[in-house]
Amino acid sequence: MAKGLFRSGMIVSCMTMISRILGLVRDAVVANLLGAGAAADVFLFANRIPNFLRRLFAEGAFAQAFVPVLSEIKEQQGDDKVKLFVANAAGTLGCIVLIVTLIGVIASPVIAALFGTGWFIDWWQGGPDGAKFELASALLKLTFPYLFFVSLVALSGALMNVYNRFAVAAFTPVLLNVSIISCAILLHDKFSVGAYSLAIGVFVGGLVQLLFQLPFLLRAKMLVWPKWGWKDENVKKVRKLMLPALFGVSISQINLLLDTVIASMLMTGSIAWLYYSDRLIEFPLGLFGIGIATVILPALSKLHSSDNKNDFQHTLDWGVRFVIFLGLPAMVGLMITSPLIISVLFDHGAFEHSEIDHVSAVSFGVVAYSVGLVSFMLIKVLAPGFYARQDTKTPVRIGIITLVLNMVFNIILAPFIGYLGLALATSLSASCNAYLLYRQLKKDQVYSFSAFSSKFTIKCVFGAIVMGVCIGFVSTQFTWKEWVFYDQVLLLFGLLLLAGAIYFLVLFLLGIRLNTIKSVATTESN
Repeated sequence: MAKGLFRSGMIVSCMTMISRILGLVRDAVVANLLGAGAAADVFLFANRIPNFLRRLFAEGAFAQAFVPVLSEIKEQQGDDKVKLFVANAAGTLGCIVLIVTLIGVIASPVIAALFGTGWFIDWWQGGPDGAKFELASALLKLTFPYLFFVSLVALSGALMNVYNRFAVAAFTPVLLNVSIISCAILLHDKFSVGAYSLAIGVFVGGLVQLLFQLPFLLRAKMLVWPKWGWKDENVKKVRKLMLPALFGVSISQINLLLDTVIASMLMTGSIAWLYYSDRLIEFPLGLFGIGIATVILPALSKLHSSDNKNDFQHTLDWGVRFVIFLGLPAMVGLMITSPLIISVLFDHGAFEHSEIDHVSAVSFGVVAYSVGLVSFMLIKVLAPGFYARQDTKTPVRIGIITLVLNMVFNIILAPFIGYLGLALATSLSASCNAYLLYRQLKKDQVYSFSAFSSKFTIKCVFGAIVMGVCIGFVSTQFTWKEWVFYDQVLLLFGLLLLAGAIYFLVLFLLGIRLNTIKSVATTESN
């Protein structure tokens, strides 16, 4: 069990790393073509709306409701019942999402006005930002169909994960990044506004991801013809679990969307600065937090079905320990090296040729988001502790509290520090979310942070601090802002290697070994 989880987690993390690296390349292309001005604001806005809904209908709420039910059917009823359930789920989900997608395409001006309120008001009053509203309405018609494709991709990926074929689902997002990059390069000169080429890339990427999954489903003998199954007993169970999860599991995305609404009322560039900051945070979050969460949910669902409470506790504790082990150095490293990373990735083309210092603006945003990085990761691991037990109501209650806190923090901080207030509010509310999830799990006697994990965390904190002090000192010895791109890249890789070496050396000296990381049922004797 322990080795299987660790191995599966590493597979997902490796595949995710490829996707995240290409994601950063994609963002570098966007920054190069659009910079961090009006066109970038609008494209990122048009891309965020369907991605927000993707978290609801796809790998967010749907996956958290679908996987426990699917695991239960697989363990108790066999593959034939699984096929019937998948057919009903695919047909029902597909029809609902198709209707939502069509509404989104047709009503794109209404959606643009609802979530880009500042632009709409300016358009209504004939102001200079009115063009942003018109462009957002047009781009949404191209990006919204992505929701339909990726929802079916998420269903397929969840099915493959339950059958322990994690690599396929983890690799699939790579194709989206390849599509966006390709369309940006090939079609950019075909439009007066380059953002159209990127929006087409989103559409193509969704379709390509879906087509890529089909042969693997066929090989697994799980490629079934979808059919409407609204009244199917198991689909009803998914619906019941999914409705509250629609809000609970995607609370961070709702927060980001509300941030977008507020940011549309701030100075031009605010949405882009938040986006690029968030993208750097998403790299370690996707690599470690989501990677572990992906493999831990099927494992926890199986343990719950077999009523194995002791292993459930150990597995959840291992997941928490693992994200702390990797999340703490990632948080410290991003805070210190973010200006160099941003300069290497984005400070080219339209991003570079601007009167505004975009590098500093984005790096400050990274620091604000980094405050909550470990909390973002912990949420991804703690939430499955509820969903595996088919409890979706508790995360909803906690999510509502978190959402209110986020808006309170926004109101307090945004007037004073602008977009940085929005980023910091998201981090603070995420920390509250993680704490409330843990407190409830402990209260339910489902999971309690072990004594061994407490000692392990202290060692990780010490290692991250030593690492941060060392690379912070080394980085100040170079005037890298005056260097050419190639030399900056070499310095960045050198700092990352040094950071990793120092962190792991400190942990080794403190007695932490590889078996300590891999083992699920760790005891004090370890």
